[in-house]
Amino acid sequence: MPVLLFLIDTSASMNQRTHLGTTYLDIAKGAVETFMKLRGRDPASRGDRYMLVNFEDVPLGIKAGWKESHATFMTELRNLQATGLTTIGQSLRTAFDLLNLNRLVTGIDNYGQGRNPFFLEPSIIIAITDGNKLTSGSGVQDELHLPLTTPLPGSELTKEPFRWDQRLFSLVLRIPGHASVEPEPLGGVPPDDSAITPMCEVTGGRSYSVFSQRMLNQCLESLVQKIQSGVVINFEKTGPDPPPIEDAPPEVKSGPQLWHCCHKLIYVRPNPKTGVPIGHWPIPEAFWPDQNSPTLPPRSAHPHVHFSCLDAEPMVIDKVPFDKYELEPSPLTQYILERKSPHTCWQVFVCNSAKYSDLGQPFGYLKASTALNCVNLFVMPYNYPVLLPLLDDLIKVHKFKATLKWRQSFDNYLKTMPPYYIGPLKKALRIMGAPNLLADNEYGLSYSVVSYLKKLSQQSKIEYDRLIASIGKKPPPEPGIKVRWRGGGAISLAQRRDFNQLLQSITGESASMPQELNSKEFQGFHLALLNKSLKPQSLRNPYDIPRSQLLDQLSRMRRNLLNTSVCSLRGQDLDQLHSVPIAQMGNYQDFLKAAPQPLRDADPEQPKRLHTFGNPFKLDKKGMMIDEADEFVTGPQNKGKRPQGDSSPMQGGGPKRRRCMSPLLRLGRAYTPPVTPPASPRPTSDAESSDSEPDFIINHLNENHYSPERSSDLDPDSPGPALTPLDTLENHVVDATPRQPAALGEEEAEDDDEEEVEVVDEDEVHQMEEVEEDRYPSPSALKRQILNECMEVNNQLRALITKEIRKPGRHYEKIFHLLKQIQGTLDTRLIFLQNIIKEAARFKKRVLIEQLENFLEEIHNRANNMNHMNAL
Repeated sequence: MPVLLFLIDTSASMNQRTHLGTTYLDIAKGAVETFMKLRGRDPASRGDRYMLVNFEDVPLGIKAGWKESHATFMTELRNLQATGLTTIGQSLRTAFDLLNLNRLVTGIDNYGQGRNPFFLEPSIIIAITDGNKLTSGSGVQDELHLPLTTPLPGSELTKEPFRWDQRLFSLVLRIPGHASVEPEPLGGVPPDDSAITPMCEVTGGRSYSVFSQRMLNQCLESLVQKIQSGVVINFEKTGPDPPPIEDAPPEVKSGPQLWHCCHKLIYVRPNPKTGVPIGHWPIPEAFWPDQNSPTLPPRSAHPHVHFSCLDAEPMVIDKVPFDKYELEPSPLTQYILERKSPHTCWQVFVCNSAKYSDLGQPFGYLKASTALNCVNLFVMPYNYPVLLPLLDDLIKVHKFKATLKWRQSFDNYLKTMPPYYIGPLKKALRIMGAPNLLADNEYGLSYSVVSYLKKLSQQSKIEYDRLIASIGKKPPPEPGIKVRWRGGGAISLAQRRDFNQLLQSITGESASMPQELNSKEFQGFHLALLNKSLKPQSLRNPYDIPRSQLLDQLSRMRRNLLNTSVCSLRGQDLDQLHSVPIAQMGNYQDFLKAAPQPLRDADPEQPKRLHTFGNPFKLDKKGMMIDEADEFVTGPQNKGKRPQGDSSPMQGGGPKRRRCMSPLLRLGRAYTPPVTPPASPRPTSDAESSDSEPDFIINHLNENHYSPERSSDLDPDSPGPALTPLDTLENHVVDATPRQPAALGEEEAEDDDEEEVEVVDEDEVHQMEEVEEDRYPSPSALKRQILNECMEVNNQLRALITKEIRKPGRHYEKIFHLLKQIQGTLDTRLIFLQNIIKEAARFKKRVLIEQLENFLEEIHNRANNMNHMNAL
């Protein structure tokens, strides 16, 4: 997981403008965004971590650290302002400490037990600056100096502030303010001569001197290629130079050459399966460890590896593991490849790694690849020319049965090997199949060193948590500039006795000065600083305020002066509550955070509707139902039910219903027919001569006797027929003969041929006719009323069926039970079924859709049969 830390110069000199019309700080921000786009093309960039540090003091200078998200990084990058000094030394130290903060907790450095190249956290620091003078609070510096004191625990264990897997690259902006007439130089980008360049070279990086936007893009593409997993090593030649190659031109140069000392990277490739580097052998320390030593000597950040130019034979045993690392192209690799000897190698050493030898024993070798396209560093066991023949004899001669002589030779080798190699050697022997050659006693550091490292780990963990918590906090407001009293020094001119004479001699005027001046009068005073967050208030003419509003304006001015209320926006006045700047109009989330907690919803089951701020089409699509009229109703339908006492929508007692285009979504209840008998039975001739449609409605009501009390809220499990079945509705089409009410009782005639005629008064006849008109409305009104109530029943059925469709499983019996209770004409039922099929298609209920289509076809067939019978 590479760590990419951007160090942005925020000194005041970054405000200078180029011939492009942008400032250096704008170019730096654009360079960071361009780099991230170029890096995003590589699939390996998914694990990158970005950090942002500027030239402010700690912790304000850390804008994005270990815990900040990518959005926070981009926000802080855009909000950078160039207002400080060029404290690049302090900022570099802050960047290195931020990267090294967690290394003691993870144990990645492995102090005192060898350097493991496969324990690494590759980091690249990209500094973007203008290369001007290094200014600080103490003055102007000519050279770059990093502070020696740091709050990082364990920093004394390494001589340098950086580590061997951290490199510094610098982009020094030299873009002029006026367009240059001279053509740009071709070739690579030259290094800069600023003070940061030596620091880049020490860490294994380099600097770029940028003179144009094209060169900047070229540098960014080069930096993207520099992101490699590896560690930096110092290679130095020891001993005489190798003999010259035959048929090679004689070398003219004498003395030290470039390939004698190289400061380059070795690539540590991750395992393709796990994505983590795997290794076996460490690079030895530059000291012989002593278990009785109370402390550890400090190590250098980059190990110094010496190579001998004497040709040796590369040694490899099949069952003994080794590590292979490729060297970055350098003068050393070029020289080795030019010799064209892939079958010989140069052994490598670390000085003072052995107990009785200054140069130490070889731990590996440098060898050109067989194809002569690269040079590899092979890391082997310590003093491998002695160990590998012993292990070869153990495998081939002794068959893993060690003899006494072999055991003595092996013990003599162990005495010359650093103790921290015992662990890796035991793992290698276990891989070979000889796990019992070494005893179980593990090498360990002294007790004082172990306890010291544990203490450092705990302290670094505490410092890590403290720094993470402090990132992102705003600095406390400065009280002001304290007035200093320079007492004890020279007396000021105002305190001299001859001040009046001096003033008169200079200006020709005399001034009356107090006889005694109190020099400590302003000792505790502070000069106020400019508050940039406060906006200037526009003055108003008091004569423009009406007399009736003077008191209100006075109280408003008092609130503004005392600042007793907290506004939602920074620097906002109460009078400017609705005068929001355009740049802050989109901060709706900040407004919601400052707003008071809203009350809970009256209906918690109703789905919450998303706010449509900034997007009027941003709707919550959960629970949305679309009908054929393209009108949507969100949430579960039919939440509010009418009381049972309201039997007709014509009565104005109930709440006003929302208008709906679809007849299937209208609410209401069925009609309860009257059961009181009429004054006289209707003759058959009147029934035949009257319209068949009102007779159908009356027949329908008298046959079913539907009432809200019997419906029990449309529960299909309730006893008794709650609604009219489809079969009964189909019979209504054929049976158009009216029936007499069932509650006639003893007044009903026993024989149809006999009729009883009652002689009544004329006033009673008129009274009975009025009662009859009230009980039986007109056919058109009754038709409209029954149609509305049928639609209410169907709408309730639709809500219940939709709820059943949304339930998981394939239990559809209840759905078809409810479908048989649909009321209305044939067209109404067909439209209802088609909408139910659409609703099932939304939830992808394929089995239910097939059954509904069969049910729809059955209704069609039944209706056709009934029409055929009516035609006959």
